[in-house]
Amino acid sequence: MSLEADGDPESNPRKTMTPNQKEKAALGRVFGEQGWLARHHAHYEFRPSQLEMAEAVESALEQGRQLIVEAGTGTGKTLAYLVPLIRSGQRVVISTGTKNLQEQLFFKDIPFLKKLFPKLRATLMKGRQNYLCRQKLYDMEKQPVLHGMEEVTLYARLREWERETETGDRAEVKGLSDASELWPRLDARRETCTGQKCAQFNRCFITWMHQRAAESDLIIVNHHLFFADLALKQTEYASLLPDYTAVVFDEAHEIEEVATQYFGRQISNYRVEELARDTEAGLKLKGIASAETLAAVRELRRHSDAFFELFPQAEGRTNFDRRETFLDAHLPAYDGLRNALCRLETEIAAIKSRPEEIAQLESRSADLRQTLETVLESRDRNLVFWWERRGRGVFLEAAPIDVSSILREKLFERVRTVILTSATLAVSGNFGFLKSRLGVTGAGEKILDSHFDYPRQTLLYTPLHLTDPRDAQFPRLAAEELVGILKATQGRAFVLFTSHQQMRDVYERVRERIRFPLMLQGDAPRTALLNRFRTTPHAVLFATASFWQGVDVQGPQLSAVIIDRLPFAVPTDPVVAARIRQINEDGGNAFVDYQLPQAVIALKQGFGRLIRSESDRGVLTLLDHRLIKKPYGKAFLESLPSYRRTTRLEDVEAFMREC
Repeated sequence: MSLEADGDPESNPRKTMTPNQKEKAALGRVFGEQGWLARHHAHYEFRPSQLEMAEAVESALEQGRQLIVEAGTGTGKTLAYLVPLIRSGQRVVISTGTKNLQEQLFFKDIPFLKKLFPKLRATLMKGRQNYLCRQKLYDMEKQPVLHGMEEVTLYARLREWERETETGDRAEVKGLSDASELWPRLDARRETCTGQKCAQFNRCFITWMHQRAAESDLIIVNHHLFFADLALKQTEYASLLPDYTAVVFDEAHEIEEVATQYFGRQISNYRVEELARDTEAGLKLKGIASAETLAAVRELRRHSDAFFELFPQAEGRTNFDRRETFLDAHLPAYDGLRNALCRLETEIAAIKSRPEEIAQLESRSADLRQTLETVLESRDRNLVFWWERRGRGVFLEAAPIDVSSILREKLFERVRTVILTSATLAVSGNFGFLKSRLGVTGAGEKILDSHFDYPRQTLLYTPLHLTDPRDAQFPRLAAEELVGILKATQGRAFVLFTSHQQMRDVYERVRERIRFPLMLQGDAPRTALLNRFRTTPHAVLFATASFWQGVDVQGPQLSAVIIDRLPFAVPTDPVVAARIRQINEDGGNAFVDYQLPQAVIALKQGFGRLIRSESDRGVLTLLDHRLIKKPYGKAFLESLPSYRRTTRLEDVEAFMREC
């Protein structure tokens, strides 16, 4: 696509340019001081780093190579990659860290750029569970399977909405709770989809989404959908995404953990119960009388209860390395569940003239049996095994310890151009950690500083008189220090913790000692807490990991970000422990090669919540003196922006008086 809307400098016949000069000239007409953005963007400010990133992205697309770009907050990286993507004429997937960023791209940034590129076609894609299945909706109307007036009323609303919606996206249904028990029985998840054999295939919202994507230049997804699709390419299931020649990962620091999840296997009592429930409902909806199959379902439930009740009631993750010992002690329960899944497969297969919806249940039962066998019996050295209890759910999982070889083979060697970008990718000024964890080789590299004036806008405070965060006295001393900081900042703070237990402990110690409104993660949904924080003067929010990234509160309402300790991952977590062990066994140094750089990136993310615009000012506090007292603190300080620093609370009070 050319810049026809504003005139293309390549059309000047009096000037001969090299391809590189033409590229820079064309992008300069968009990002330059007198360019298209300057005339059309309400908050335009010329940022040389934005133009530099756009040039690097355009070059990577033209040359078919990988690119890593750390673009500091305020660089304008979204437009910096969108414009060259559109100009390339290629079909590109943009994968984001969150649905919120997806929607910002699709509903805000892309409509803005359509003024410059009016022929641009883009599609927003979410996971299949976000979309309605018409066939399920119609089947449910014929059978009395609704429970209570609340479900009857919601079903009527969905039936009316289905006649009007063009997308089938549940986000359009106002007031539809995430906890709705009806929606999962109506969504278009893969396990219950019959594909082209479905009577509604040509009217299916998933089919329509595929068609829009196949006709689009840009396809906007999130990391979970992208890696779910990448993992599907290894199976008999059809891919969700159409062919593409390039992919951009925005918030690329998250993709190792997401890829680990989707290239692993999981079985839970919830998944077994879901299979049992879907089998009963499917037989009822299709009017199939099969006493043998229903007996197999009852047997499956009985053996599932017996097996999953073997795991202790305490919540949390537990390493499952000693699976042989578990099997020796509980082999009858394991064999019972495995055989019950086999029996259900057999009984479903024996149903004559079974519709495709019922046939799908047989493959689901086989998949669960194979997953159970993998989790309990696999000897793959690159897999880590654990079990986890969350409420009433028991989850058994197997996941790859190292995804670098998988990503190298499945992604970087197959896609012509992969661009990784975020505000937090580098450690001590290089991308060595990222490249080793993701399997990236031969990529171009750019580190672009933010244009924010951090020495003027920000003060980094590290009190030296507190004890080590691992000391039993730390919560009491940290609470006392917090009171002084919050008085200086007049509240207006995020207080971020690395553990829920410490968050609650410190919150209880602080709540009676300050007059500012306090909010605690868990007291309300995340979005509701954020909205309340934004609208409550002098509010203080106590939170953990989910508020460390993807949160944007501009202005004086957020004037302090306080972090309890350096965010090293819990070394006893099964995945972390397995990675540490593997790195050390392979001759590396897990602390230097993995734990330290991971913590550096996490701290950069947490601190990044504070300064979101040129007018923001505030205090960053780390209550962990290891940042200064330990030799490895240098790696953190080298990786952070050039904040002004202090170890004195008096300087914090003086700085805030200036704000």
